[in-house]
Amino acid sequence: MRGKSARVWLPGFLALAAIWGNSFFFIKVAVGALHPLQVSFGRMAVGAAVLLLALAVTRRPLPRDPRLWLHFQIASVVLTTLPFTLFAYGEQYVSSVVAAIWNATTPLCTLAFTLLLRAEKPNAGRMTGLGLGFAGVMVVLGVWQPMAGGQLGGSLACFGAALCYGVGGAYMGRFITGRRGEPAVVLAAGQLLTGAAQLAVITLVAGVPLVDTAAPAEVWWSMLALGGLGTGLAYLLLYWVQARAGVTTTSTVTYLLPVFAVLSGVAVLGETITWNQPVGALIILAAIALTQGAVRLGGKRAAAASLS
Repeated sequence: MRGKSARVWLPGFLALAAIWGNSFFFIKVAVGALHPLQVSFGRMAVGAAVLLLALAVTRRPLPRDPRLWLHFQIASVVLTTLPFTLFAYGEQYVSSVVAAIWNATTPLCTLAFTLLLRAEKPNAGRMTGLGLGFAGVMVVLGVWQPMAGGQLGGSLACFGAALCYGVGGAYMGRFITGRRGEPAVVLAAGQLLTGAAQLAVITLVAGVPLVDTAAPAEVWWSMLALGGLGTGLAYLLLYWVQARAGVTTTSTVTYLLPVFAVLSGVAVLGETITWNQPVGALIILAAIALTQGAVRLGGKRAAAASLS
């Protein structure tokens, strides 16, 4: 099915970018009234419910291999439990736009981790791209200007979430998604169920109620959208696009997220953007292009390497 015309998969690709890009908007609304742990647990619980419904409709059972569930436990920590909580914490102090920009560093974080594990070989383009990406991070942070402690902590939390995605992506590819015989929706449901269970325990141990019944209506709607669309439906859409466009093309959806985050953050939330944030984002995107071979240092375009 892969390699189909863009007319087939492009609508789904853009829908995925819009859903994930606007997830930062929903997080921002939710953390205005909820604890970060309530936000991360809520989105996981709703997302897991959506995928369980998908399993029921398609009559697919959950995995029975205990080793796979152990991998779910590890992957959920770095792919959902920790990064979802870090983004929720971070958006208490930074705008949804800034959070989306930090999320765009995920491919750089993934590459850095694979280089450390020697799963990828370093070359001039990759090393230059990593250095350029680090410079872009510094520009987004605005290190030359005074920054309140909360704002710095919020930015570092969002960057930490991107680092988690980098580590988790490598682990997921090696131990979970490479398994034969398990449909992607089954794997996604298992991961979200595991993450929801982890967050339920963590939230209760922290003394935070799982649900805040006093939250205003707009927060409830945001949580339903964040969990149902940004977590549950997004996983289903991700695998649908990936099956038709391939892994490499699908991964570029990350680059579009700040665009949709800007539209919702500025137009709806009234957030402001300083000049260094879009400039830093462009530097980061240029760095990603270098690391992935989309452009070469000599100015020639490299042939795209397909992972599909």
